[in-house]
Amino acid sequence: MDVANVFKNNEKWIAEKLAVDSNYFENLSKGQSPEILYIGCSDSRVTAEDIMGVQPGEVFVHRNIANMVISIDLNVMSVLNYAVRHLKVNHVVVCGHYFCGGVKAAMQPQDMGILNPWLRNIRDVYRLHKEELNAIADENARYNRLVELNVQEQCVNLIKTAAIQEAYKDRKLQVHGWVFDIHSGKLIDLKIDFPTILKDIMEIYTLK
Repeated sequence: MDVANVFKNNEKWIAEKLAVDSNYFENLSKGQSPEILYIGCSDSRVTAEDIMGVQPGEVFVHRNIANMVISIDLNVMSVLNYAVRHLKVNHVVVCGHYFCGGVKAAMQPQDMGILNPWLRNIRDVYRLHKEELNAIADENARYNRLVELNVQEQCVNLIKTAAIQEAYKDRKLQVHGWVFDIHSGKLIDLKIDFPTILKDIMEIYTLK
């Protein structure tokens, strides 16, 4: 891709927006009030706005390798707190995708250098669910099931945070776990049974 084309594309995009609404950018500059915080993967094939069919201003987006929610990651925690406490989003989504390179890398018994501390969190997801995963004979099926379980565990990590718990009490904020199927283009709601999953850990993590 020629980087110079990016600026040509930008001019074309501006013209298209103004042709529909001459006040488009003036209105966009007035602020944002998104309903959704989307935490997804940095993979260049998975763009949040495109797969959801949303417009600028409708979704607050954070992306990192393998859509992780790690309590000591200042970046994701800052995004979460800003979105929940200041933008007042009502939905927080963790969206993974099948054939995720980060999840696949975590499954390899190799030294990944600086990625090791990050991937360790995904390896811990495998450890928590190793009986189910080891029972899956097909490697790709096992890999994609780990993608789903990783989404589930990152949703659990969200629910452990004070920001999410306070917002749930205040306005019934909802957490969702999704997966994007690159092969079909479909967005899949994993319909995670949070009450069952959380019942044994909320004694420790629930705020009083």
